[in-house]
Amino acid sequence: MLKIGFIFILNLIALTTFAAETCSRVAIINYQEVLVDAGSNKKGEGLRYYLEKDAQSKELLDEYQEKNKPTIWGAATSTVGSLMILTGLTQTSKASNSQNKNTLIFGGGILVAISYLTSKTIQYNNENLLKNAVDQYNKRNLPRIYFSPNQEDGKLGFGLGVSREF
Repeated sequence: MLKIGFIFILNLIALTTFAAETCSRVAIINYQEVLVDAGSNKKGEGLRYYLEKDAQSKELLDEYQEKNKPTIWGAATSTVGSLMILTGLTQTSKASNSQNKNTLIFGGGILVAISYLTSKTIQYNNENLLKNAVDQYNKRNLPRIYFSPNQEDGKLGFGLGVSREF
């Protein structure tokens, strides 16, 4: 059972390596490709020069960037989950501690997984803000920006996420 949990955690870590691909998103402006993301913490910054011309688009871009910032909640839950896993792995394997050990390992793994999935879902849902910013700009300004947040190699992508409302 421990092996399954360990493999699950390794899969989550491996999935984060694909996140570097988001830095290569491009938009077409005046038949030229423009990088959309300046870095991992400045998503959408490559379009700022154009979107600043329209107040509503600039406001949507600022909101998009603000919502994509890492949160204390995500960092805290991931840290607590990781500490639970480490604590469970470092405990001695006595018969009385066996249940505590498994509880800590699986509880920590579930906490890290929930934190990761929640942050990815929020980031996925925020892509609509960037798309709306580009749409608002295109309604009133030239040159037009051709951009799809989930576009990869000229093909529209498919995303799966969990939405939540409060």
